[in-house]
Amino acid sequence: MLRFFTAGESHGKCLTGIIEAFPSNVPIDIRKIDQDLKRRQMGYGRGARMNIEQDRIEILSGIRGGKTLGSPIAFQIENRDYTNWEQHMHPIVTPDESRKITKPRPGHADLIGALKYNFSDIRNVLERSSARETAVRVALGSMTAQFMSCFGINVVSHVTAIGNISLEENIWDIEQIGAADQSPVRCVDKTTEEQMISLIQETKDAGDSLGGIFEIHITGVPVGLGSYVHWDRKLDAKLAYNLMSIQGIKCVEIGEGSRNTALKGSEVHDEIFYDTKNGYYRKTNRAGGIEGGMSNGENIIIRCFMKPIPTLYKPLQSVDIETKESFMAAVERSDTCAVPAASIVGEMVAITVIAEEFLRKYGGDSLEEITERWKRCR
Repeated sequence: MLRFFTAGESHGKCLTGIIEAFPSNVPIDIRKIDQDLKRRQMGYGRGARMNIEQDRIEILSGIRGGKTLGSPIAFQIENRDYTNWEQHMHPIVTPDESRKITKPRPGHADLIGALKYNFSDIRNVLERSSARETAVRVALGSMTAQFMSCFGINVVSHVTAIGNISLEENIWDIEQIGAADQSPVRCVDKTTEEQMISLIQETKDAGDSLGGIFEIHITGVPVGLGSYVHWDRKLDAKLAYNLMSIQGIKCVEIGEGSRNTALKGSEVHDEIFYDTKNGYYRKTNRAGGIEGGMSNGENIIIRCFMKPIPTLYKPLQSVDIETKESFMAAVERSDTCAVPAASIVGEMVAITVIAEEFLRKYGGDSLEEITERWKRCR
């Protein structure tokens, strides 16, 4: 089955990705991957790092002449900032002590990571736990999105809340959501967008940070991805697991999950209809396209809730791991709000899960073999 690995540190030489069991003969547009990498770097509230990095993918193996070979795909994304950090991040040379970190940041992996791996320099933790790693997952997701588009399966996302500013109504129009990139905060409502931008600027001036909510819509998903027969093959469980692995995501909701808890069953469950043209269908989609751990043919709708970034320019109190004395936590270069960027990561993580389950159901070695199996099951 589809499997991938990521490697690399935030200020190391590069980020590296490997994906295996990707079928052969899938057309891959490198420009589309670079475009998705650029989308991840955009968004009002991002920090100065985005002015340094201009992420581009370099394919090392597994693709020839613009098509996948069926062999493992290896690639890298250069960290341009490495030139400023080489004396501190060189793989072999003993690092310069001037950038050693001993003051962990509350809300980050810093303290627990240092204790778990027995580090005296917290930089070893923050370099790998950094959200910089998500650039690899965006590149991987862009490839799987191109694969899924061969079968009419597509993914879009938009930001529904930043801090205490949120959309007043749910938006289900896919074309409208697809235009979210035109907004600096990826919000499709102009009035709400302006309020979000104002709040981000106010928060930045105060040296603080903001979280928020983004929503993912996946269209064209066939019936029956996932399974009810094994707990670890349920589609909603796999989506939640993978999306929760994105840095800062603390909650994942499928459909109207939280709202439905306050309603009666008659107000929640999507009634089933049938006609010869559409087959089985629903007039509502409160389940978010998943029932019993399986896709039901409706659009899959997921909401991800992101906490405020823990690196603050007005740092919180912490304890030095060397002296055990109280200090204000270390300050690293950071964003004020990364919710718009996280929504792009969420898109790519979610479509990768869909691709995994699609291959489990229709899998084969080549695009042609998979297409034939998919057509037979329609």
